[in-house]
Amino acid sequence: MKKHFFSLSVSIFTVAFLLVGCQSESPVQPKSSYSGKSAKVAYSLNNWMSLVSSSLTLSQLSIPGTHDSGALYEPVSGTAKCQNLTIGNQLIAGIRFLDVRCRHIDNAFAIHHGSIYQNMNFDDVLNACWSFLASNPTETIIMSVKEEYNSSNVSRTFEQTFDTYIQKNPSKWYMGSSVPALGTVRGKIVLLRRFNATSTPKGIDATNWADNTTFTSGILNVQDYYNVSSADQKWTSITNQFNAALAGSSNTLYLNYTSGYKALIFGIPSITTVSNSVNPKITTYFTTNTSGRYGIIPMDFADSGRSSLIIATNF
Repeated sequence: MKKHFFSLSVSIFTVAFLLVGCQSESPVQPKSSYSGKSAKVAYSLNNWMSLVSSSLTLSQLSIPGTHDSGALYEPVSGTAKCQNLTIGNQLIAGIRFLDVRCRHIDNAFAIHHGSIYQNMNFDDVLNACWSFLASNPTETIIMSVKEEYNSSNVSRTFEQTFDTYIQKNPSKWYMGSSVPALGTVRGKIVLLRRFNATSTPKGIDATNWADNTTFTSGILNVQDYYNVSSADQKWTSITNQFNAALAGSSNTLYLNYTSGYKALIFGIPSITTVSNSVNPKITTYFTTNTSGRYGIIPMDFADSGRSSLIIATNF
């Protein structure tokens, strides 16, 4: 989802319109465990990767993720919030892909969704990840890092500030440009880099991210159609990408963003118009399609139920 949001000066009429029509799902607490379909396997969501072969690459797996993982706050309902669970609870619920949007301000990173500060900083995100990985060393976290909104009061590049965060815990990052085997990155964060870098390799290169479409770039194949005319059209893009991942090369890392927004009156974005339609379809889809490689699936308002169904396709 891009960062083009309206001014916070919204008319009372518009606020009332959105509050009536665009309520998000109720928060869902993560389950501690899940019994795989047909009793094939039982695992805990906090360490489901412990049962995955270390020889498999991340591109060979189905991995639940979150879009705009830190977006838990909004000034007007339906316009900026994308998640109900905190970063820590997302990980406990089985999420292994985080989409982190950083505003570069005062030579540090604040977590934003467009212009909206999300009441946390990059250190908060990393501390949640380090704490989770310390308790669950069999797991890995793929982290997309993207610059969000306008920089302010900075004296260095976004890359240089990012490097200061890496230097705090360098052994816990995978900075290679290729998709790693799981055994190589257990207990680490795998960087998916959506910002320019002068020193490479610095993670899997995702800088050629095409806007509002499905595209291929290097080892990536990404569906990120986010400004949708209808939720049904978005669902078609999602299912097309599911099929592409099933049939595609195991060396390609497929990302299938199920998130998006529909523009309402005055062009105001409604996130929940899309998520309230798409999320039940994801549940239905993976109740029927119970095995196969589906790639990384970043969701809005992710919960342990949908996460469990995606994870189960690996076994």
